Amino acid sequence: MNGTGTNSTNGTTHPVIVVGSGPTGLLLAGDLATAGVPVTLVEKRPHKTSNLSRAFVLHARTLEQLDARALADDLEAVGQPLDRLRLFGDLTVDLGTLPSRFNHLLVLAQYEVEKVLERRAVAAGVDFRHETEVTGLSQDADGVTVEVRGPQGAETLRAAYVVGADGMRSAVRDAIGLPFPGKSVIRSVVLADVRLAEEPETLLTVNTVGDAFAFLAPFGDGYYRVIGWNRARDVADSEPLDLAEVKEVTRAALGRDFGMYDARWMSRFHSDERQAPAYRVGRVFLAGDAAHVHTPAGGQGMNTGLQDAANLSWKLAQVVHGHASADLLDTYQAERHPVGKAVLRSSGGLVRLAMAKRPWELALRSTLTTVLGHVTPARRRMVGRLTGIGYRYPAPRGAHRLTGTRVPDVALTGGRLYEALRGGRFVLITPRAYDDQGARKDRLTVERWASDRRTTVLVRPDGYVAWAADAADDAQIEAALTANVG
Repeated sequence: MNGTGTNSTNGTTHPVIVVGSGPTGLLLAGDLATAGVPVTLVEKRPHKTSNLSRAFVLHARTLEQLDARALADDLEAVGQPLDRLRLFGDLTVDLGTLPSRFNHLLVLAQYEVEKVLERRAVAAGVDFRHETEVTGLSQDADGVTVEVRGPQGAETLRAAYVVGADGMRSAVRDAIGLPFPGKSVIRSVVLADVRLAEEPETLLTVNTVGDAFAFLAPFGDGYYRVIGWNRARDVADSEPLDLAEVKEVTRAALGRDFGMYDARWMSRFHSDERQAPAYRVGRVFLAGDAAHVHTPAGGQGMNTGLQDAANLSWKLAQVVHGHASADLLDTYQAERHPVGKAVLRSSGGLVRLAMAKRPWELALRSTLTTVLGHVTPARRRMVGRLTGIGYRYPAPRGAHRLTGTRVPDVALTGGRLYEALRGGRFVLITPRAYDDQGARKDRLTVERWASDRRTTVLVRPDGYVAWAADAADDAQIEAALTANVG
């Protein structure tokens, strides 16, 4: 859907309102505020740290995005790296050969990520409004009217743009009338936070036997999160849950229950596969679980949402500041919707293969394990999708072959790329000196290759190639900067 106008704030009180203070909303709001866009973050929950994390993994591409915000090193110090990930049966993914500074996954609870992102958002000046619920939303050519109810009662806010990052039961998505098609694929999954008398041999413990699946991950505070599922026990989420049932499904899948005791929290939930047909309706956007939900297989949920935010934030900043037409915002749908669809497909496939029971399913799993174990291109493609580094975005017809691709953390004469990306700037990498004469100093960094590479590359703030040329003169570079940076 096409946007309207070039500089689209039009005097609205709140240029951007973000709804939802999970990882996706926090990253997005922090990016916007860092870029000088006033942003209000609305959250219906009280302001407190929740232990309801279902996410425990940061993948390489997400860590790269966090590195571009000077946050990755802090999280690496808290989490625990893992360079091998067992998916099912004999299929183990070796991450040590990833072409990334982060050739591992990082095991840590979602709330640790939220703490770091919240500190950044607060420092950048985000206006937080906790215990404030969206009760209505309407939009016109000039902006969005958001009705909320908070501690002081009902209120109406006016924004240029609104982003719904408010989870699977998104009030924003409902307000703009978007369906959320899909289905529940796993019912009666049990969750528990427990202490263990016996420490597991591996950092992440996961296995499937028959109808039973179990997963163990450490919080880092002496407790472990247990996720278990018994296909033969299909009950409602409201059915009471006790520690004996958690132990039973864990023993069935892992062979023992590790002496679980002292459960501080237990619950049931169901896992859905759903995706909104559009991530943008006029001036309203969806990101994270409000746009897509899928099974936890492969640990891609939080990662996909954070990468949604990284894709959308710089585009909103460009448009709000008048450096780009609102048509730029259409590329959010074009780039991220296919990724969300691919994640649904891959995570769902992993669950189905892990729980394979019929002879033809077992045969397929065996064949796939063999192929991925022995065919390097297939394994590389699978690992690229799982970790996020393998995705590329559509490029215009006739564009350079690098356009739309992720740029690794290449060496520059001034340091490394992901340090140069900090502050939400574009980075122009050239084989020779180029002087932008300070015209775009607030949103462009000019660097030179540390190697003898001859390609000129313009890197977007999210680390993907906006434009490239093998032999570019000053006029071509200036045209590319005008078209992309403004």
